[in-house]
Amino acid sequence: MNFMEQLLQNRIFISAAIGWLVAQVLKTLIHFILTKKLVAERMVGGGGMPSSHSATVCALATATGMQYGGGGFEFAVTVMLAIIVMYDAMGVRRETGKQGQVLNEMMEVFMNMGKQISAEAKLKEFVGHTPLQVLMGAILGIVIAVIIMSI
Repeated sequence: MNFMEQLLQNRIFISAAIGWLVAQVLKTLIHFILTKKLVAERMVGGGGMPSSHSATVCALATATGMQYGGGGFEFAVTVMLAIIVMYDAMGVRRETGKQGQVLNEMMEVFMNMGKQISAEAKLKEFVGHTPLQVLMGAILGIVIAVIIMSI
């Protein structure tokens, strides 16, 4: 069996990948429902509800725990990775998004004063996550992994 066949039969990998995909689709749909605008970037972008980072790492950790048990190093590594990723999403990345929002507002004030600022200068505001977005992503990832691992 070659590498790709093995990878596509790896339920731990599939759980994480489907966790990411479902979260990204949901994020895009929720954004569309709230704004009435279909923004394709939401399918691959960061930030928003639910956190695809959290869904991915929680699906990975859950599937790993179900496969190898709680006592193995595999589960310990994936749980620690999940904690770091979710902490970062609510901390540094969230603050980066807030700073981007403030700087974009400042640039708009300058543009209204007649200053020339390129359109490319606008910063991303959807970068991090609120605790609720991280929690919903985590729950989504856990549920997906349980379903995939039970098949």
